[in-house]
Amino acid sequence: MPTPMGLIGADEAGKGPVLGSMFAAAIRVPDDRAFPAGIRDSKDLSPERREELAAALREAPDVYIGLAEVTPSRIDDPSTDMNTLTVAAQAEAIAAVVRQGDRCVLDASDVRPARFANRVGNRLETTATIDAFHRADEDHPVVSAASIVAKVERDAHVADLAEEYGPIGSGYPSDPETRSFLEEFVLEEARLPDCARRSWQTCADVIATAEQAGLADF
Repeated sequence: MPTPMGLIGADEAGKGPVLGSMFAAAIRVPDDRAFPAGIRDSKDLSPERREELAAALREAPDVYIGLAEVTPSRIDDPSTDMNTLTVAAQAEAIAAVVRQGDRCVLDASDVRPARFANRVGNRLETTATIDAFHRADEDHPVVSAASIVAKVERDAHVADLAEEYGPIGSGYPSDPETRSFLEEFVLEEARLPDCARRSWQTCADVIATAEQAGLADF
């Protein structure tokens, strides 16, 4: 018997932070009716509600989840860029759950959604219909579900980093706690932490400030 076609949504979390990994999630369902109530864009949910919904998705019998992690060292590789890594991450997550003939809906991380869809599709070995849209995490429940799982994975990762390093904030360059963590770490250790995205301008600024303070190790 042929495998029934499924619907897959994909999204990523943690594209912009200066600390830690980016995560992509893909959610495969028979149709939108497989979702627990309350699914919507992860940005519109509290952390507690995201965790509840992510747990419900993991427990649902007709929901399959694929994940991909893009580490800081991979992000800092000068041979690539964040757009390419976002394509790769969504493709890796989708590859874990996709079946022949599925339809995939992606949150487009490109000014041209069709180009983003083609780039993801070209990385898949399984034939599937690929569509990408701006704000898909707002307009397509299957992508909203993927955004929730990706954000919960990213939040758990940040919590793990805080256990290792102490308070680090959200990891975003605009977060004063994150900036303070980086500045203090560099002043004390004369190096960036392993969790930092060294290619980010924020890291370059922190190192420049440390040099001006008299560190000669850079």
